[in-house]
Amino acid sequence: MKFLIAIEPGSEHSAFGVVVPDLPGCFSAGDTLEEAFDNAREAIEAHCEVLAEDGEDLPRAAPLGEHQADPELAGWIWAMVDVPVERFFGPAEKINITVPARILARIDDYARRHGESRSGFLVRAAQAAME
Repeated sequence: MKFLIAIEPGSEHSAFGVVVPDLPGCFSAGDTLEEAFDNAREAIEAHCEVLAEDGEDLPRAAPLGEHQADPELAGWIWAMVDVPVERFFGPAEKINITVPARILARIDDYARRHGESRSGFLVRAAQAAME
């Protein structure tokens, strides 16, 4: 699953800070940009494992523009990281559904523009509809 991260630029005197805005309380850091990405993946994995153990679902992801409007994250670098957290929320099941080709193309385009897979988008859309 792909997660949006915000990276606070580091300097020779401070580490790169990382926040995962769609997972409140999930943050990390690294002395190098590469280390910041690796540590962000570890933090996301640990955070999601705790959510699953507590019987909670992943929070709904907000659009990038909403996060970019947050003044606390002004000037930060935005990136996506892929972290395989699906295993924490139960085994995945393959399903077969019928969708008009025109709608499927729109789903794929939307998911791609938002850094998601088709399956990830459909799961989030279904969760949002059921809230």
